[in-house]
Amino acid sequence: MSSRKRIVTVAKKEIIEFIRDWRTIVALVVIPLLLFPILFIAFPIVMQSEAAELDEKFVDILIQSDDVENLLVQDIENQSAVVSIEAMPTNLTTLSDPSNSTEQLRSMEYDAILRIELRNETWYYAVLHLSTSEQSNEARSRLLEVLIDWETNLTSQRIESAGLDVDTTLNPVRWDGTISDADVATKGEQAGMLLSLFIPFVLAIWTASAAVQPSIDMTVGERERGTLESLLSLPLSRSELLLGKWLAVVSITAVGVTLQITGLLFGIAYLASDFIDVPSLSFASVLLLVMAVGLYGTMVVALYLALAMRSRSVKEAGSVLTPITLAMIVPILLTQFINLDDVEMFWFCIPFVNVLLGLRELLLNRIVIEHVIVWMFVSSLVCIATIRYAAKQFHREDIITTKS
Repeated sequence: MSSRKRIVTVAKKEIIEFIRDWRTIVALVVIPLLLFPILFIAFPIVMQSEAAELDEKFVDILIQSDDVENLLVQDIENQSAVVSIEAMPTNLTTLSDPSNSTEQLRSMEYDAILRIELRNETWYYAVLHLSTSEQSNEARSRLLEVLIDWETNLTSQRIESAGLDVDTTLNPVRWDGTISDADVATKGEQAGMLLSLFIPFVLAIWTASAAVQPSIDMTVGERERGTLESLLSLPLSRSELLLGKWLAVVSITAVGVTLQITGLLFGIAYLASDFIDVPSLSFASVLLLVMAVGLYGTMVVALYLALAMRSRSVKEAGSVLTPITLAMIVPILLTQFINLDDVEMFWFCIPFVNVLLGLRELLLNRIVIEHVIVWMFVSSLVCIATIRYAAKQFHREDIITTKS
């Protein structure tokens, strides 16, 4: 049997053992495939339902004023509000001063309080509310909406009374045509821009998290079960054993990441199918995308296998790999804030960050040769280093044969 066949055989064996439990299938296939569709579909439905329920509620409004107009009161009542009116409190430093009204809001006697008075042809107002109450925030929102409309009508009346045209006076500068027509980016380029903010994030997070469990199970987990020494008695080298396990973890992780991204794209398409198109990517961009994903996965899996093999128990391996997985969030978040239009070359020399930046550029269909050469070279060196480090751990007899 050739070395390649032995590696594939080990990989098949590890994959079959890992997915023998139906709960593993659920975690590997069902959850990644359904997670984003459920989030993208269920959240809007719940939010719309809650918003509709809040819109139907009546709110209690207290107006404190000595000058309020009946028309304004009627407009507020038309917003599903029960309005009470009382005189303006005395000894207020400003209308926003909560004196004499704090308890009325905290006890939910009123959801919001409008104070308004006329001074020299100018209306001054303040809306008091309790920001920790959703109903109070809703009451404030309705009041502000009415006040804005009232201000607009009052402004128009004053402009007309001065003999001026309301439209030309209030809108002396206008956009000719539509803003979307002035954007020279195609729908495909816009889709690539949007996906460049999601795909690297999901890819990195899910690769880091999906590789943890199989890496532990196929190294220290197998040593604890006493099956690792049986594998070592087979006619294959330590390097072949490592590559077989690496191939198994990569395959399992790749399935999970692919399903996760598929679910994400489905969710985005469901919510934004009217304005999101298929990204415009050249064949070279797609090829480089695959290579970037492969390099990132190789680095992560080889590092996890090595660290898991060094651990003395499954518990210790989990304690080591979990913080590293959380630490992966740092380069992920960092790449989201880097401006790709004027990105410095040194960013492409930083492991993990460089691949994620490369993914963002490629999803925008930007192939900057200097950037590609640097991140591929650096990532290849890191891949070689991590694989060699993992191989070194697999050749250590004290780690391989010791269960505790």
